[in-house]
Amino acid sequence: MPDAATFRRMVKKSWRKWTTKEGLIGDYDYSYLFVPDIPFKSKVPKTQPFFGLNSSMPILLGIILGFQHTLSILAGVVTPPLIISETANLSEDLQEYLVSVSLIVSGILSCVQITRIHIYKTPYYVGTGLLSMVGTSFATISIVSKAIPLMYSSGVCPVVDGKEMPCPDGYGSILATGVVCSLLEMLLSLIPAKTLQRIFPPIVTGPVVLLIGVSLIQTGFEDWVGGSNCVGSTCGNAHKLEWGSAEFIGLGFLVYVTIIISERWGSPIMKSCAVIVGLLVGCIVAAACGYFSPDTIREAPKATFMWVHTFKLKVYGPVVLPFLALYVVLMMECIGDVTATSDVSRMEVEGELYESRIQGGILADGLGGLISGLMTVTPMSTFAQNNGVISITKCANRMVGYWAAFFMIIMGIFTKFAASFISIPRAVLGGMTSFLYTSVAVSGIRIISSTEFTRRDRFLLTASLLPGIGSILVSDWFDNVFTYSGDNKALQGFFDAIILVMETGFAVTGILGLILNLLLPQVEDDIEELNEVVLETVGSADEQAVQLYQIKSEQKLDNRISANTNVGTSSSS
Repeated sequence: MPDAATFRRMVKKSWRKWTTKEGLIGDYDYSYLFVPDIPFKSKVPKTQPFFGLNSSMPILLGIILGFQHTLSILAGVVTPPLIISETANLSEDLQEYLVSVSLIVSGILSCVQITRIHIYKTPYYVGTGLLSMVGTSFATISIVSKAIPLMYSSGVCPVVDGKEMPCPDGYGSILATGVVCSLLEMLLSLIPAKTLQRIFPPIVTGPVVLLIGVSLIQTGFEDWVGGSNCVGSTCGNAHKLEWGSAEFIGLGFLVYVTIIISERWGSPIMKSCAVIVGLLVGCIVAAACGYFSPDTIREAPKATFMWVHTFKLKVYGPVVLPFLALYVVLMMECIGDVTATSDVSRMEVEGELYESRIQGGILADGLGGLISGLMTVTPMSTFAQNNGVISITKCANRMVGYWAAFFMIIMGIFTKFAASFISIPRAVLGGMTSFLYTSVAVSGIRIISSTEFTRRDRFLLTASLLPGIGSILVSDWFDNVFTYSGDNKALQGFFDAIILVMETGFAVTGILGLILNLLLPQVEDDIEELNEVVLETVGSADEQAVQLYQIKSEQKLDNRISANTNVGTSSSS
């Protein structure tokens, strides 16, 4: 507790903050945030002040930038519960509830990441202490899209007269399995970050992220042309049209084009939330053309909170392995996100403090998976979308993160906001989600591109991607491998687990990539290949440059061989 003098200083400082122009508004150029780029008009570069983690900044600016961060991650937070609830055929009131609670839990867990709580009498922390926002993981959609149909076929979810009925128990099984498997990421947070990066290098995690994005694009694109749940039939609520009609495609294309325009000519705020701008324009046009039905918004309750609806928690064995692979991916994504946030926040990207931030971020990620499941939503993870906001606005202040979390919680409590997302026409939503899902795939490509691409790397990528891409293109390829039809439910569950893993592209690729990375050593032939490439590029004109490149290549190869040796030792132990 602070002493009396310290407390008086805190009160005086707070009073000045809220009662003076300097504290409320400051001298920040607010027009910079809102004025778009006018085509064919030269723009005068503006130098804005940088606000560090704990810098003093005007209250109004903190509120505006906090809302900007909220908009930048909003679409990513609400999309997974929308898709997952539709896959489980949940009722509209449950869909509204899940969207609302996702927003609330996102705000709460973001505060945990931003605060960075020290665990008493240990060297460990919970949270990064940076402006790290948390949202619902997209990777869960890939698991649910395969698990829920399996639950219907195995009798876990009800089917009446050939029609799949709402399956809240199946959703509860997804939650329970996610809660149990989150312990893996929490345990991994105790391992040094450098060791984790050796065990799970980009050559392993990159293809997994790529396939998560690729598998999601299909759902987004089906919504774009009418709706993923009404393929080949008449779609829409207020305005009935055939699936794949030009009107649906046009609405989705309008969202897509608006996102591009916002990125090219939009103001800094528009650029950071271009996806929301595209969604808003699409909704306005759809409402004007009669595609909206206000019934959902009108009938929604005024407010909600966690545990207004609950689900029966029961671990579903077949999804355990995919969830374990999911948490490994979330862990590696967290390392990358914390590194990127530290960089744009002008903080250390190496050293003891940096390693501590990574440890705290991973532990908070794993704890978030546990807490979010108990709060009735699927696993949460650290988002990277707001890093662009930090870079554009030059503001890494933690108070902005608290304002963003506040707006997320408020949006979640008032259910009308969630109901407005539920009522959005599928074509408009598909134009937005397709863009988001493709950005996930691009993130995987970026991770893969950070490798050296030796012959060994190309072979590993080819071997691990083959079954993953195949399972996405031919989603039922493993259905008829096991023909058991007896009464042994344990054996049937074991077979279902194998089928689910083999038909979940990112899971089979991740497992196979991890094994191959341990089995395939770096060989001396790789360095000769690198030298041949540079000789073809540079030629013999600059022998000194070639020799320097060869020395660096040998050093990198030695490091990678050492890393593989260490990985093998860690796995054996």
